[in-house]
Amino acid sequence: MTPSAEKTSVRPVEILNRRPRFVSHRTSGFTESVIREMTRLAMEKGAINLAQGFPDFSAPEEIKQAAQQAIAADFNQYAITWGAKPFRDAIAAKYRKWYGLDYDPEREITVCCGSTEGMIASMLAVTNPGDEVIVFEPYYENYGPDTLLCDAQRKLVSLRAPDWTFDPDELRRAFSPKTKAIILNSPNNPTGRVFGRAELMVIAELCREFDALAITDEIYEHILYDSASHIPIATLPGMRERSVLVNSMSKTYSVTGWRVGWVLAAPDLTDSVRKVHDFLTVGAAAPLQQAGVLALNMPDSYYQKLARDYQGRRDMLLGVLEGAGFRCFRPDGAYYIMTDIRDFGFPDDYTFVRHMIEQAGVAAVPGSSFFANSNDGSKLIRFCFCKKYETLEEARLRLTRI
Repeated sequence: MTPSAEKTSVRPVEILNRRPRFVSHRTSGFTESVIREMTRLAMEKGAINLAQGFPDFSAPEEIKQAAQQAIAADFNQYAITWGAKPFRDAIAAKYRKWYGLDYDPEREITVCCGSTEGMIASMLAVTNPGDEVIVFEPYYENYGPDTLLCDAQRKLVSLRAPDWTFDPDELRRAFSPKTKAIILNSPNNPTGRVFGRAELMVIAELCREFDALAITDEIYEHILYDSASHIPIATLPGMRERSVLVNSMSKTYSVTGWRVGWVLAAPDLTDSVRKVHDFLTVGAAAPLQQAGVLALNMPDSYYQKLARDYQGRRDMLLGVLEGAGFRCFRPDGAYYIMTDIRDFGFPDDYTFVRHMIEQAGVAAVPGSSFFANSNDGSKLIRFCFCKKYETLEEARLRLTRI
């Protein structure tokens, strides 16, 4: 028997029977991304994708040109593992300008492959098996697997509709001597909640009392509506040294496929994050970091227009959904709308979303994917509105079918 024949002699049933021995236990507690699953279903059925949060319009022309120029100028080899110096300098300058936060580019900034890597690198860098991590629920679906991959224990605290606020007493009960960190996502995905200063002070006080970290996902920082404003918890008293701030170019500059993000933290925390990042991905794309220098130096008018444009899309989709019979929760930030589907009479969110994809040609995300107990989200679904006005208008026409 030839070597190639030997390789094909293992029958599929034998492979299936041996899988439990070879598959990591830590992956058995979660499934693939429901959001990405809905995107595949939308593509398969030709549905409008209001599920996954990526724009269907172009990124700013000057940012694309900067990337093209960087490639042509041969920024095509490895950058420094924790980020090209000009890009780290640009990140530091932006946080100094916007929030008065002074981060040392040499010791406190790590450039990574998007905020997704930033979150898992940060979690792996600061947690030990058995540590407790507090997560507000509903939560962006990555936070569950992140804690499992770190062998940490997740403690859930509810954000309660319709305003998606938390009970300070419930939050206090979640903290313990085992608490290593709390994950804070504001503006929030999926609810659109923007935490105010008073709420952040409650969280900060508990972090200080229990000697815990705040790991903050601030990717929607510039997508704000009405009177909402973004306050990094790192700006509050006593929180600069116990905050790990994660962000990315993806949402602010409409380049979700670039996968360029960063982590800001005190030197000892950054040293640990950099070690994980180095062996996890080595480094983010070098030419895109060069383009990021231009992006992070965009004028204030860029961010003002960004918020105005998204507010127009938010208001349009709110009208579309309410006209179709959805009960909507009005977001203060990010680009998602959570909706209540009880009035449609479907047994659960998955059944309704599949019906909507197949019969109306519009995709959304089942609300249960944002909860540890799927029953808690079974009457909710999430729509995104980072789409062209023409796309949202077509969604309006299609939703009349349900």
